[in-house]
Amino acid sequence: MQLYNSLSHKKEEFVPFVEGKVNMYTCGPTVYHYAHIGNLRSYIMEDILEKALRFEGYDVNRVMNITDVGHLTSDGDTGDDKMLKGAKREHKTVMEIAKFYTDAFFGDCEKLNIKKPDTVVPATTYIDEFIRVISVLMDKGYAYEAGGNIYFDTSKLEKYYVFNDFNEEDLAVGVREGVEADENKRNKADFVLWFTKSKFDDQELKWDSPWGIGYPGWHIECSCISMKNNGEYLDIHCGGIDNAFPHHTNEIAQSEAYLGHKWCNYWFHVLHLNTNSGKMSKSKGEFLTVSLLEEKGYKPVVYRFFCLQSHYRKSLVFTWENLDNAVVAYNKLIEKIAPLTKDSAGDIDMAEYDRLMGAFRDALDNDINTAMAITVLYDVLKSKANVATKLALIAEFDKVLGLDLIANAKELADNAGSASADIPAEVMELVEQRKAARKDKNFALADELRDKIAALGYEVKETRQGTEINKL
Repeated sequence: MQLYNSLSHKKEEFVPFVEGKVNMYTCGPTVYHYAHIGNLRSYIMEDILEKALRFEGYDVNRVMNITDVGHLTSDGDTGDDKMLKGAKREHKTVMEIAKFYTDAFFGDCEKLNIKKPDTVVPATTYIDEFIRVISVLMDKGYAYEAGGNIYFDTSKLEKYYVFNDFNEEDLAVGVREGVEADENKRNKADFVLWFTKSKFDDQELKWDSPWGIGYPGWHIECSCISMKNNGEYLDIHCGGIDNAFPHHTNEIAQSEAYLGHKWCNYWFHVLHLNTNSGKMSKSKGEFLTVSLLEEKGYKPVVYRFFCLQSHYRKSLVFTWENLDNAVVAYNKLIEKIAPLTKDSAGDIDMAEYDRLMGAFRDALDNDINTAMAITVLYDVLKSKANVATKLALIAEFDKVLGLDLIANAKELADNAGSASADIPAEVMELVEQRKAARKDKNFALADELRDKIAALGYEVKETRQGTEINKL
């Protein structure tokens, strides 16, 4: 398997630390609001990665954090705590907010066929671990106390900007408009490991520590949760591209300072879902959620299909028109599979099975090329393989794609069968003849057959969902 590694900026052969086993970490949500569909694109693609690894026979241990404390609204360690902001907005406690939006997040994941990670850890359950690791960083000279807070000292590293050779002047603290620099920092790139009450007097969640009552910074959470559950060596770290700096940069800094060796070999970053007006975010006007898609009549699985038609390292533009196109393509795909579900007799043609399965694996092994994997799915339907072979391949492919292909096709076939049960056989025969005529582009014959159907008291027309028959 070849994966693009954000750390080296090139595709590399994937080789885990331990043969046959993969330790994988996913940056989880900050549960102060609903996840928007841009966030969920990242989780869909990370889900595909995990399922592809399992498909290839790896034993995968995937860990995810839930950020329920410590994530501020600014990367410069300024602004409000996002959780506190959510609690104030809804007049609830921070933990009530965390519980509600954690449940909502995993509810959305279930609708999108995103597998829940093996281990899910809320940050508030690991406070002792954060304090222990910060204490080690203090003892090693990588952290210092200033103004009541504990900071990581980036000047102690040989290289801090590991993902890009940034110009340090461009990354000055306070570069964002309206954000003031933290005067406690020795170096502008330093970041907070532990906030004390000197930061927020009204912070609801606080814990005792050797440095005073306070709470952890966002970055230390992921390092500690991963090291505790994946060990000292991490194979793949996932997240949205916006997390590469500063969050993942800071994770590498503190983790490798603590461990004394390289921590993670592969970094898997998913690019943004954009609207016509730019990057999607919760602070902008249109807040697109899975629930909103459902309210507008879209199945969540169609949004997953929409995402899989593009590569995870390309920005994807969301418009309602683009989603409508995905609906049409998905429905046509299901229509092609539906007839197969009525006749699965026969033996699997292993030569054809192996050929098409090899093409599917090649697509996954080529940096998780989901668009190519879906092309192979269409190739299966167009192939001369028998029905049993096609169904077996589709079922296996869907273990990775997660598109409910056979279940939805069977439902369509069953519904079509029950809908046509009351229609006379003579009419159904003419409908099938008309379909064949249209397929052969013999439209004059198709029109003639349509008139014959009408003479028998029925109307036939083509819709996005397929051929529709109604009594006149």
